[in-house]
Amino acid sequence: MSQPKRPTGLGRGLSALLEEMGSAALPPRTEAGTAAPVVPAGDAGSSMGAQMLSMAMISPNPKQPRRRFDETAQAELIASVKRQGLLQPILVRPVDGGRFEIVAGERRWRAAQAAQLHDVPVLVRRLTDEEAFEVALVENIQRQDLNAIEEAEGYKRLIDDYGHTQEDIARIVGKSRSHVANLVRLLDLPDDVRDLLIDGRLTMGHARALLTAPDPSALARDVVQMGLSVREVEARAKKPRAPRKAAPREAARSADLESLEGQLAEQLGLRVRLEFDGEGGKLTLFYSDLDQLDMLCQRLSGERF
Repeated sequence: MSQPKRPTGLGRGLSALLEEMGSAALPPRTEAGTAAPVVPAGDAGSSMGAQMLSMAMISPNPKQPRRRFDETAQAELIASVKRQGLLQPILVRPVDGGRFEIVAGERRWRAAQAAQLHDVPVLVRRLTDEEAFEVALVENIQRQDLNAIEEAEGYKRLIDDYGHTQEDIARIVGKSRSHVANLVRLLDLPDDVRDLLIDGRLTMGHARALLTAPDPSALARDVVQMGLSVREVEARAKKPRAPRKAAPREAARSADLESLEGQLAEQLGLRVRLEFDGEGGKLTLFYSDLDQLDMLCQRLSGERF
């Protein structure tokens, strides 16, 4: 059982830190245009500005929220870095062995590697694992660099690993609680449907509608092949599955059974199926959403509405 969430103390500090990254003055350069000598990191918790750091001392964050990097956009960034150098510092934190781990700016670091830069401007901050992940997540969200599934996985990790509530996350990332809840629910979709969302073949509206479908994968394929609108997906998701074809011995059902099915369906507001084998049988009730299930449970337990 997770412990109650302890406030991180970052608060507005997240926004302030990201603003500082965007406005930090670049380190001086020599007349030949090469990087100035590396400035010692000193106390990483201090509020020093950008400094130069050897690429060999920097490692990517293995828990980076972002998993996919657009190849075209990355190629454009590499070309820009080759022409003008790295104009915005990378946010790093000190780790064991005298090395530094990227908190925000892995895309820029990758571009600097491809451009064969030896030194890059950095901001060094002493951050815990939790704080580093929060900053990385917020930075990617603010830049709109994450797809919906990456963002949802980031929220889920804050919940599972650090005991955040949805309200905590909403406050950290500057979104509504319902936005956080809706994204986390996307992780209930099958992997093939999530891949379609990541690739842009499904919209967020489609994905939310598919959550209530009896067979999300099959309906998602219909969306891609037939170009279904969100409204059409919502209608199909609520439509109950077609009853299976009756076996020969079930074909001749008595009028009494069908009449009783109709009466029960009218009283309950649900589709009803009765099967009788001569001595006993089976009563099946079909519901299309959780609201109907809740109503049915209340009726069966005798609770008032």
